[in-house]
Parts: sequence; C-alpha cells; structure tokens
Amino acid sequence: MTRDDAAYRIMAHMIPFFPDYDASVQVASALIDGGASYLEIQFPYSDPTADGPAIQGACATALDRGFTVSEGWRFVRDLTARTPVPVFVMSYAGLVYAHEVQRFVKTAADAGVSGLIVPDLPVDSDEGLFAAAADAGVHAVPVIAMGAGESRLRLIESVGAEYVYASLRRGTTGSHTEIGPENSAFVDRLARSGARVLAGFGIATREQVRAVLDHAHAAVVGSAFVRAIGENPTAPADPVRRLCARLSGIG
Repeated sequence: MTRDDAAYRIMAHMIPFFPDYDASVQVASALIDGGASYLEIQFPYSDPTADGPAIQGACATALDRGFTVSEGWRFVRDLTARTPVPVFVMSYAGLVYAHEVQRFVKTAADAGVSGLIVPDLPVDSDEGLFAAAADAGVHAVPVIAMGAGESRLRLIESVGAEYVYASLRRGTTGSHTEIGPENSAFVDRLARSGARVLAGFGIATREQVRAVLDHAHAAVVGSAFVRAIGENPTAPADPVRRLCARLSGIG
C-alpha cells in the first residue's frame, strides 16, 4: 500500500542525520511507504523558536552527527530524485539569512523542493523570502498561530499563498493538542481564503488526524515520528513505517 491508498493526508516531519545519515534516509523511505502525502524536512538550527523537547533533541543529535546545510541539500536532492511525494524544507530565519535568502531559495528550487516553511520570516518581515520563492517557482508557506487577529489573517491572505501552515495552539510543538471548536474554527477561517491548510502542533493519534482533516488539507505530524525514531535508534524504519501507516489509514 502507498500514499495513494491513504485515507488521511499526512505531512510527515523529519530531520536528516537523526539518528544518523543512513538511518534518516531509511526513515524518509519508511514515511513514504507508510502513506505520507508530503514530507517536511527540517534543517536543524541551534536556536529554534517553536521546537519542543523531542525535536530540539533530535536537531542537536543531527548537528552532532555532521549535519550541515550542504549535506541537507544533498539529502533533499537524493530524496526528490527518487520520490514524487512533495518535499517541503523547514528551518529558521537565522540559517536562511546566513546563506542569503535568494541563494537559499534558488538552491531549494534546484533541489526539487516544493515549498519552504520558515516560521520566523513572517510575510511582513520576510527578508524577501516570498518574492524570491515566487520567482523560483517554490511555495513560501506562511505560518500562523491560534489566536491571531483578523488583521493578521487578512495579511496572510494578501500574499495569495497556495499553502498556509496553521499552528493549532501557541507555544512549542510536541505536547498533545486537543482538537476542539476553537482551533477547528481557526482552520476553517484560513481555509476560506482558498489556501491548502497544513495544520499541526501536537498531532500524534489517528483520532486527532481525523479531527484535523475535517477542516484542513493535511495534518502535520512531527514529534510523534521523532519519538519513534528516538526509541528505536538502531532500526527506526519499521516503527516509523507502522506509525505512519496507522496515522494515514493504510495500516
């Protein structure tokens, strides 16, 4: 079974070089085999703003195991060459800015990346990210958190992004998120703009995925996969594949 059989659309978040390079290649394949509709590849950065403990720890391990931006792009190029699953790269402004925004975007496009997610480069202070992405044919994905005011929502709409990342609660990712009327209405409000809403933060069960997908285009799952890898560092592929298959509805 493949993502084409999946009942539930999952964006699966992972980190190259966690727990090491070869294992992370296997994890990417396992997520694809488990029915992931999108892959979100996080480039580790030493000063994250939204990562919870599991992802922070995984990023620290990846940096210790030799992750560099150039190695990250090698990982992405190899991945996009062997799968039609859209690949999005996520990182933070400091890393993107250090490598020059336009050059970072061009490298992403050349590597076959579908989109870029940079939470701390918002649309009104983006250092040219959205314009560079439009020129390169890459989706720049604005990130917006629960509780944002109407003026902020209209600003997000004004850029006409095809994808929008909705954080289903404030704070850092990883903790369990209850899917209820408030965050569901928030996603519905974003979806009315016509954007495909990628909704995440604390999604780890099939029940949560089902609840999110009543409102969003895809459910983003990250910390749950990172924890599965951390619990099985010498052979992470099978546990990750089983978890992804369970969440996507093919297993």
